[in-house]
Amino acid sequence: MPFRLLRTMVFAVVCLGLGAGAHVFGGGTVSGDAMVAAFWMAACAAFPVAGRERTVHAILPLLGGLQLALHLLFSLSHAGSPGQAVAHAVHGSGGLVPDLGMLVAHSWATLLTALWLARGEALLWALLRRLAVRLLAVLLPPVPETPFFAGAVAEPPVLRSAVLRHVLSRRGPPMVVETS
Repeated sequence: MPFRLLRTMVFAVVCLGLGAGAHVFGGGTVSGDAMVAAFWMAACAAFPVAGRERTVHAILPLLGGLQLALHLLFSLSHAGSPGQAVAHAVHGSGGLVPDLGMLVAHSWATLLTALWLARGEALLWALLRRLAVRLLAVLLPPVPETPFFAGAVAEPPVLRSAVLRHVLSRRGPPMVVETS
């Protein structure tokens, strides 16, 4: 359970950092209440899937959906009132309806972050598997190499040297060729 919570919190922080950073970079502001709400929204979405290793095919849709939800949350909190939110949406000034540049920026950031998180997932789980193998090797007693009831062991046959017909021996120093 603590491992699942730790992975959930890391995902929520990365998702919140990506969403808030993109929103501020795009000229918006993010209030503290919106940050707290966004963090818990991301954490609640990530907790059910944080129990086992996830690939980019599971991380990307979750991250993309959360980025859309965070964009809407930050845009609504930035507008102040529902009337201002409608005005932002109607006039297209970076409100609820994103322009093409914002969609491209969100898409690239989401894709790169999903690939980064998937690589981190793979490395984390590979490390945990290696640690588990090492821990089992330390904790479990070694298996005896001889069976309990070792019967008479046959002696291996004596090897004879045999002269092979097609072997040419070239051992020793090179021969000196004398020329006169």
